[in-house]
Amino acid sequence: MTLNDCFYIGTIVQKFSFKGELLIKLDSDDPEMYEELESVFVALGNNLVPFFIERSSLHKANLLRVKFEEVDTEADAEALLKHKLYLPLAALPKLSGNKFYYHEVIGFEVEDKQFGKVGKIIGVNDTTMQALFEIEDEQGNEILIPIIDSFIEKVDRIGRKIIVNTPEGLIDLYKEN
Repeated sequence: MTLNDCFYIGTIVQKFSFKGELLIKLDSDDPEMYEELESVFVALGNNLVPFFIERSSLHKANLLRVKFEEVDTEADAEALLKHKLYLPLAALPKLSGNKFYYHEVIGFEVEDKQFGKVGKIIGVNDTTMQALFEIEDEQGNEILIPIIDSFIEKVDRIGRKIIVNTPEGLIDLYKEN
């Protein structure tokens, strides 16, 4: 299992008890979907190491309280602090319609209803207040389009294309440079 075969679910942020329990800060809009996990992969160095879960429960808004098998002491738990957790991509529920995972649309073509062909999605920037499609056009220029539901007309998974309807002039801003 490699990182490319997985998706990030959260980071171990603190110890919860002296018996090896940990708190994981989840990166999710739906933390409940992680309550019944049997195992996760923990990134230790360059390796993804499977850890089996004895029990888990939600703790506050987006924290998951976890007791891993064979992590029984405070020292065992301390060694796992600040490590990132992953699950295989196959564990993601399938989305349909205009809903998508960011990793799923990398490589999709973007077409604007007014402008026409925009380019290919090379990444998604979700570090800003508004997530952005990072698109490269045929000339190698970068075009940023906010990922806003009202802009997205259609997600064509089979044709690997997203049709958008952006405000007039948005794409032209990048073409005039």
